[in-house]
Amino acid sequence: MSIQKISGNIVDVVSKRIFSGTVHIENGKIAKIVEETVSENHYIIPGFIDAHVHVESSMLIPSEFARLAVCHGSVATISDPHEIANVLGVEGVKYMINNGQKTPFKFHFGAPSCVPATVFETAGAEITVEDVTELLALSEIHYLTEMMNFPGVLFDDSIVLAKIQAAKDSGKPIDGHAPGLMGADVEKYINAGITTDHECFTKEEALEKLKYGMKILIREGSAAKNFDELISLLDEYPTKIMFCSDDKHPNDLVEGHINTLAKRAVAKGCDVMNVLRATSYNIIKHYNMNVGLLQKNDPADFCVVTDLKNFKVTQTYIDGNIVAENNKTLIPSVAAVLVNNFNCSPITMDQIKVPSTSGHIKVIEVEDGQLVTKKGAAQLTVINGFLESDTTQDVLKIVVVNRYFDAPPAVAFVKNYGLKQGALASCVAHDSHNIIAVGVSDVDIVKAINLVVQHKGGVSLANGTEELILPLPVAGIMSEKDGYEVAKAYEKLDLRSKALGVKLQAPYMTMSFCALLVIPELKLSDKGLFDGNKFEFTELHN
Repeated sequence: MSIQKISGNIVDVVSKRIFSGTVHIENGKIAKIVEETVSENHYIIPGFIDAHVHVESSMLIPSEFARLAVCHGSVATISDPHEIANVLGVEGVKYMINNGQKTPFKFHFGAPSCVPATVFETAGAEITVEDVTELLALSEIHYLTEMMNFPGVLFDDSIVLAKIQAAKDSGKPIDGHAPGLMGADVEKYINAGITTDHECFTKEEALEKLKYGMKILIREGSAAKNFDELISLLDEYPTKIMFCSDDKHPNDLVEGHINTLAKRAVAKGCDVMNVLRATSYNIIKHYNMNVGLLQKNDPADFCVVTDLKNFKVTQTYIDGNIVAENNKTLIPSVAAVLVNNFNCSPITMDQIKVPSTSGHIKVIEVEDGQLVTKKGAAQLTVINGFLESDTTQDVLKIVVVNRYFDAPPAVAFVKNYGLKQGALASCVAHDSHNIIAVGVSDVDIVKAINLVVQHKGGVSLANGTEELILPLPVAGIMSEKDGYEVAKAYEKLDLRSKALGVKLQAPYMTMSFCALLVIPELKLSDKGLFDGNKFEFTELHN
């Protein structure tokens, strides 16, 4: 349903002023804005934008992600389709574009820069320099996605530099991904033409990147939470900051999106205009987005909130059409084609046994709210010649299984998970989306993994006779079902895992990042234990 006019307190983030008035709309665009006294006390603000998100991590296809996001005032995203690209290549990227176009929501997809992310894992596809060039030529592709191969930039890898040059030639910006990079290294990385970073986990690191001209995305997702550490930068560098979620699980998306960051930022004392610029203006200008900013001749993309403190969204409009009202989506679900690349067989317990004569091993130490994992050590008891999980030390077995063809599983150990019984498994496992599992007993680990294999993708839990699965048949990482139903099913798994002892806020998301080799320090791919600092494989035993 389209509207012709709407009145209230109009928040003009371009001129940084608030005034009473009426917005007049014709053919989806703002025809004029009349400054006048009106009776409505609500606030009309530019629609919220997520400056960097992997839609796939919501486990929803884009059309379902849109249905949930608009309820929170979101009208657009800068979306990195890197996850599906690792499974299906260029065709996966085009799948996301085509499905997203079936809704009014303004997805701005990028050309994935690093598929596969590294040569140290098995992905389902490769995106070449030629593929990147082809994608960047499309009007639906707006930027080169996060350049995770920062060693390739630093050591002048010819393929990496060719992809960066393709983006420069297209006139489209280049996103960064350089956790912990400082000094001369980060200066070289930025000078290559890379303009943003969402991986800062300390203020010192962010300041270093700002010094060399980079823009900083303050990230707060389901697993990685850097908001509190970085939010003080907003009023110091108001033109250089944007807000993003990066990865948002479906149950979290039901509860809120970028609007929750706006609320938290104002509560921290940030200037409201700076906050709203970080959720709209800065992003639109940087990525040259086709999204309105409540200006004459702009697309009529905005939301209505009760106040500028809590940012409770009562209505969301895209191109002058109302798409959500009072936390109810007005976007219908659309039929989706199922695409996949899942070709492995069930595993057996013998395949995940770890023979050992010494129990002194390296362990992946997870930290709640962070993607970075530490390289720890543990002394496990050798039982009948094998290493097993030890809940007394909170050291559990972690397994990665190649989903693209049959191969021996990789097995290591993870600390700080908290699980006391059972096992969790998922093939939402960045970046290649092989199957990853954490568990107390081999029996349950194998059951959880084989549930995922059976459904050719999903998130599962096994504990004795108890077996739960959320099937993800689209590329093995997304569901085509109603987003709210997917959120409920995921919430059930999340709560059940915590009832079994998990101490982490987002156990499945944290598990998925244990396979993300481009983030330090210790990770596990389907090929083995990986030292992210040295960027090479390492032995399990110390």
